[in-house]
Amino acid sequence: MIGDDPLEGDEPRTDGGTDGADNVALDPWGSSSVSDYRKLFEEFGIEEFDEVLEAVPDPHYLMRRGVIFGHREYRPVAEAMAEGEPFAALSGFMPTGDPHIGHKLVFDEIIWHQQQGADAYALIADLEAHAARGMTWAEIDEHARSYLLSLLALGFDPEEGTLYRQSAEREVQDLAFELGAEANFSEFQAIYGFDGETDVSHMQSVVTQMADILYPQAADEPKPTVIPVGPDQDPHVRLARDLGERMRYFKVSEAYASFELTDDERDLVAEAYDAREEYADDPETPRCEAAATWLEAAVEDGPALESTVEKLANGGKEPLRPRTRFFDRRATDEAFEGLIDAVEGEKRVYDSHVDAFDLEVAEAEELARDLEVEYGGYGFLPPSSIYHRFMTGLTGGKMSSSIPASHISLLDDPEDGYDKVRSATTGGRETAEEQREKGGKADECPVYELYAYLLAGDDDEFTKEVYDECVGGERLCGDCKEQAAQLMREFLADHQENREEVEELLEGTDVVLESPRR
Repeated sequence: MIGDDPLEGDEPRTDGGTDGADNVALDPWGSSSVSDYRKLFEEFGIEEFDEVLEAVPDPHYLMRRGVIFGHREYRPVAEAMAEGEPFAALSGFMPTGDPHIGHKLVFDEIIWHQQQGADAYALIADLEAHAARGMTWAEIDEHARSYLLSLLALGFDPEEGTLYRQSAEREVQDLAFELGAEANFSEFQAIYGFDGETDVSHMQSVVTQMADILYPQAADEPKPTVIPVGPDQDPHVRLARDLGERMRYFKVSEAYASFELTDDERDLVAEAYDAREEYADDPETPRCEAAATWLEAAVEDGPALESTVEKLANGGKEPLRPRTRFFDRRATDEAFEGLIDAVEGEKRVYDSHVDAFDLEVAEAEELARDLEVEYGGYGFLPPSSIYHRFMTGLTGGKMSSSIPASHISLLDDPEDGYDKVRSATTGGRETAEEQREKGGKADECPVYELYAYLLAGDDDEFTKEVYDECVGGERLCGDCKEQAAQLMREFLADHQENREEVEELLEGTDVVLESPRR
């Protein structure tokens, strides 16, 4: 995990020396950069993974070491894992080149979730590769096969999981069509910067990715689903969560009167209801118009105050009374009638919503989801996500596929992998004497990242030993790189041998290996 101070804390850090910078740009197809991961919490609402770590049974070493640094609503996945309930994990790979050690992070995350009991899905984003990157189908087939071989060689079980390519999975394409009816160009323009020059096929590939993210639930049942990705893919996760919500038959919320409120308005009405002793003739039945008068005098100006006061005033003498509301978003007539029948206890039925007075919100959400599925809907739960740090390039800066020396392909000759590590930039001092005196800067060292992300495997003690010896001045860069280079050579040799051994396994899967579009 990441410590507060790399020189004084007990835990090694894996931030790649990015603290203090301030550039954040998330582009799923471009040169995304994250100079300060803390900015992602502030600007995009990504949550810190440390806050949910204690809920994860036997967490993966990438979680323990802070390489997985953030999440969106991962707790339901962790709880399902701990309780033996159904959950899923899915991620995809755009086959534009050879798989490399950065991709291994995602491979490992999918495989680990599968081993913890997840229904695991791994997909080849061939439509995206063709539309967004202009790859030919022959090139896509070659790279797709290579990705799948590495995934299997690292331990993915195809008999217990699902492998597919976007262009061959009709269910995904049908779901994408349905989701597309809930999306619009202005939204794509705001999220992705699309304009009048953007290919329609590129936009279509985005909707297909939304369908990929929701597919584990559409193919089976609503369940917690995690999408392990780099932070550059967060725009896709956010849009998928929004579209999944729009596909729901009913929105469940707290309400206080017959009229509908926004979230901000609801908070103000709740405040007025809690203060009813101050203004109501009968606190058991506070009236909307009295609440409006109180709210206007008691609350400072805010963005929702005027609209809230107006709605309450228009409510007149209608009593404020807490209830749980089922708002009809896109339910069929049969589903809406089924909801009316299913709500027990006191209720009020309106043209577009049903108010239940004896149901808690959590119970209502479960009822709404069960009814939706019963009447042919999807009942999507918002997909969760986890985010890992970008690996620093071996030459410093970003790891880039266009700079061979900056990254290590899983197909590199083991001796080439050895040489690349031996030639890598380090976080060492200018001289051995200075290194012994001041210690190395492990947090800025691509070689230390190799240990933390890959070479040390599950051995936290070894990772900590490398870190402590570096920052304590005992470990010099030459010896450290030599050890890492040897470990990399061994890893590549073993991995490539395993790739050969799973060739038959890949051939025996249902995944389409050669596109009919060629």
